[in-house]
Amino acid sequence: MSKFRTILCCILLVFMALPAFADEMVSLKLGYQSLTPSGTLQGNTGSVGTKIDVEKNLNFDDNQDVTTEIAFQLGNSRLSLNYLPIEYTGAGSFDGTYNGQTFTSATDAVTTKVKLNIYDVGYTYNLINLDDLPVRIQLGPELAVKVVDAQVDFKATGAVSINESDSGTVPIPTLGARARFGLSDFVAIIARVGYMEYSGNSFMDAEAQVEFSPLPLVGVYAGYRTFNLTVDEPDLALDVDMSGPFVGALVRF
Repeated sequence: MSKFRTILCCILLVFMALPAFADEMVSLKLGYQSLTPSGTLQGNTGSVGTKIDVEKNLNFDDNQDVTTEIAFQLGNSRLSLNYLPIEYTGAGSFDGTYNGQTFTSATDAVTTKVKLNIYDVGYTYNLINLDDLPVRIQLGPELAVKVVDAQVDFKATGAVSINESDSGTVPIPTLGARARFGLSDFVAIIARVGYMEYSGNSFMDAEAQVEFSPLPLVGVYAGYRTFNLTVDEPDLALDVDMSGPFVGALVRF
């Protein structure tokens, strides 16, 4: 969280230092999301380990947490910073190995926590930016960098007793597109998608949302988001899908 506060403060200082950008639109969003997980995690020793199903073996619960976004737009350019905290916990059992230790479902109980902090910086250039039609249309490619700070805590009791923590920070660039369709002065539909595979790691995210702004500078939004995250590190491998709805409030100035 401290990393996010530092980045946010830097961006706010940039805004204060650029009075010439008075015509730009700055938006702040604070939301609440619920994500359902599926997929596998793997603790490796010598690149060898068992893929553990997070639903069937570890019984991960859904994640509910807040999300934040700050964005500003100048002409056809849009720069955004998103922060997405995700945490899953569960208890279960499996047959196989984790970090060189062998487990059996009959005798070993395991509890696991996966914590992801995702920092998402994106830049969009609108190749289409039409505001003289009944429907305002903005559409363009988006280049983003997802910095994924992942930590897996693994605890087992029974015939095998261990308490291990593995972590890693992976920057993953993505290339995609963003579109916004203003249906009226107070209703807009936004869609965004991005994907990239890089050094065995990959990130795909897609979302669609509806903004409702009964007042020019204040509004609410709701939508649906889906992720696929693959992290392939020597001692830790993740291949998880996360999807679910989100709602929130926004202000513009």
